[in-house]
Amino acid sequence: MSADVLLSAKNLSVRFGGVLAVSDVSFDVRAGEVFTLIGPNGAGKTTVFNLISRFYQPTSGRIEYAGPQGRIDLTAQAPHQVASLGIARTFQNIELFEHASVLHNLLVGRHTHRQTGFWSELLFTPATRRAELAAREHVERVIDLLDLQRFRDLLVAGLPYGVRKVVELARALCAEPRLLLLDEPSSGLNVEETDDMAFWIQDIVHELGVTVLMVEHDMGLVSRVSDRVVALNQGEVLAMGTPAEVQADAGVAEAYLGSVEDVSSLRRAA
Repeated sequence: MSADVLLSAKNLSVRFGGVLAVSDVSFDVRAGEVFTLIGPNGAGKTTVFNLISRFYQPTSGRIEYAGPQGRIDLTAQAPHQVASLGIARTFQNIELFEHASVLHNLLVGRHTHRQTGFWSELLFTPATRRAELAAREHVERVIDLLDLQRFRDLLVAGLPYGVRKVVELARALCAEPRLLLLDEPSSGLNVEETDDMAFWIQDIVHELGVTVLMVEHDMGLVSRVSDRVVALNQGEVLAMGTPAEVQADAGVAEAYLGSVEDVSSLRRAA
C-alpha cells in the first residue's frame, strides 16, 4: 500500500450461503479524496461498506488501513474498534436516538474520545468536567459547520427527514474521523437538500481534511463531488476511473439500462 493510500481493499469476496454477494473486489482510497461506489440495486455496494465497518467478515481477501499507529489489517479488528481507528459512517436508513435532542445525539458521537473512567464519571471530577467541556466545544463547531444551530435543542423525532440526514452526518463528524463512510447521503432528499449535501461533502474534505468513501445512486451528486468512482454489478468491479470515464463505460451503461438490444426492444415496444 503506497504512502498516499488510506484504505486498500484487496480481492474481497463474501458469500452468504450459496450467494456470492461480493466477488474479488479490489480498490484503493487515497487520503483527501472522495471515492464513490456506484451500481444498480443488489450490486454489493452496501455489503462492501459493511465489510469495512466490520459488520461482515469477508470469505476471502483483506482490507488494509493506515491507522493512527500505522498500517493494519482492518479485517482482523473487532467491530467496536473501528471508530477508535478513525473510521465513522452514516447509514442509508437513519440511525439516531429519536427522543434525544440534536445536541445529545452529537455528543454520543464523541464517546470514542473519552479518556475518563467510571469513577471519575460518577464523581464528576475536574478531569471529567474538562473532557465534557472539550466535547461540547467540538460538537458546537460541527453544529456551526452544518448550520444546525436552530435545531440544536430540538428532539430528533420532530425534525424533517432532510434535517435528520444532516444530523446523522454531524454525529459521524463528531467522532473526528480520518475516513468517513457515507451510505446513500442523498437518499430521500429533494434537489435543494441534495445541493446542500454536495456543498457539505466538499467542505468536509477541503476544510476538515477528511477522506470520504461514499455509496451513492444520484449520478449528479457523484459527478459533482467525486474524484474517482468504481462501478459494481453483481458483486464484481465493472469499471474504475473519474466519474466521466465510468459513466462512458459500455459495461456500466448495460448494467443500468440493459444491453443495446434490450433498449432497442423497449423503444420498439413504446
